[in-house]
Amino acid sequence: MAIRMEKAWRPLTADELKGLPAQLGVYQIADGNQDVVYIGYAGGRSLWGLRGALQDQLAERGGAHQFRLEVNQQYLSRWEELLKVHMGDHGSLPPGNENHRPRRIGRLSLG
Repeated sequence: MAIRMEKAWRPLTADELKGLPAQLGVYQIADGNQDVVYIGYAGGRSLWGLRGALQDQLAERGGAHQFRLEVNQQYLSRWEELLKVHMGDHGSLPPGNENHRPRRIGRLSLG
């Protein structure tokens, strides 16, 4: 698995979400320019897993966004890793994650 999420972006629409798995994992939400605005996860308390978490994002953000996901049983570790990568690439967390501090976020050398 690559350290960066490299899956293709998909439109954040109700039709697109219908076929998603009810599994644990991580996801990214991007704006129309494919700039990541939020990195989230569907954990053990997420109703309907990734499908439910992304349905919540659609309700909150509307359909002018895109998403990509990874099914992953180690979702918290992967979530923190994606936040570290974003911090290393951009010098800050995505706008939607600024108030959602992970347990720890270290420095990642991406050179």
